[in-house]
Amino acid sequence: MTRLALFIGLLPSLSLVFAHDKTVPTAQDLGVPTTWREFNNSRLLAERISIAKSAIDTILPQLDMSNSQFDGIGFWQSAKVFSSMANFDHLASSTVYKDQVINGLTAAHETYRNFDPNGYNDDAMWWATASYYAYRAYGDSTMLSMAVAIWTRVSNYVVSVADAKAGKQPNKDFTIAGTCYGGDVFWHPTSDDTGINSITTGLSAYLTETTGDSTYTAAATLSAQWIQNLQISSSGIVLDSVSSADCTLTATSWLFTYNSGKYIEGSSVLKDVTGAAIWKSLMTNITAAAVKSPVWQGSNGIITEGASKTLDNDGVGFKAIFIRGLDEVSVCSADNSALQIVIHSYNDVQYNALLELAANGTSYSPSWPGPAQEFTTWGQMAVLDVMVTAINTNSL
Repeated sequence: MTRLALFIGLLPSLSLVFAHDKTVPTAQDLGVPTTWREFNNSRLLAERISIAKSAIDTILPQLDMSNSQFDGIGFWQSAKVFSSMANFDHLASSTVYKDQVINGLTAAHETYRNFDPNGYNDDAMWWATASYYAYRAYGDSTMLSMAVAIWTRVSNYVVSVADAKAGKQPNKDFTIAGTCYGGDVFWHPTSDDTGINSITTGLSAYLTETTGDSTYTAAATLSAQWIQNLQISSSGIVLDSVSSADCTLTATSWLFTYNSGKYIEGSSVLKDVTGAAIWKSLMTNITAAAVKSPVWQGSNGIITEGASKTLDNDGVGFKAIFIRGLDEVSVCSADNSALQIVIHSYNDVQYNALLELAANGTSYSPSWPGPAQEFTTWGQMAVLDVMVTAINTNSL
């Protein structure tokens, strides 16, 4: 299974080349389905903060500060835990985890050059995004510098319009099919790997928002346009991968929550920094389609993706990233109460299911519909974003 390369886009001087010219997906219904299980809760803010903190504290004994990894989960998933810790402090207006987050990210950056011990651009970008969240939470300029440095390095693996026309990317040793490119990135930096994953505007847009540098705006816009034109299914869900050798897409049935989650996260910021209505429309319609997709949930609305109880898998982290993206959409949608309501209702479905069906004290099963089981690092990792975003989505 390939994984989403959290990406950065093209440089501002590049123009677009697309094989398709898709329009915005048909407007989606923002109503809350009555079949969803328990789509509200009355817990006060202090209790929601306490629940989230307890969930984080339960996973912390697995942290090995010598390598910034959490025992029992993968490298990219460990970055996700640090993201959840930073976002907890951001949303709770606290500094509870500041030292652990900054020290952990700094140590990982020093230990694993470019946050990339396994040779994947997406691994590096998960950690770079965690660094950005840390900057947002604590105002630490070193965290921002780390995010920018990784953004800059991964930009070497963009297929530019010039590359597409020439049929050659400087860091690859094969002929590329350029008819469907403009804004995409190779997920694996090795010279012979042809794979390209769906990309997000998230980090580029955040860096634009933070620095005001138009380089990031252009990058985010071009990347978002590539997804818009090539990687959105007829049902409004973001697809996963494409081969650079012949522009072959993965099957439309090969759908994972985080592709849509990271795209709507990036679009929610991009719409604000550019003022372009297209990103607001895409963000809204993809969100509405994704929270009602039968691919990864039942009619009760509880996410079933990545529910392995005995072995860690990438999917268990995918759904958490989806929840995080939804929260950013909610934050950026003060002018759309219906969208905010369906998001906080969807998060409450997951929140209540975890607390009532999948909880074993302060640890949670990776199977959100339950039943409860003994602690696993991957199960705990997956729920952190649900618990943390509940601080926020129920306050809007």
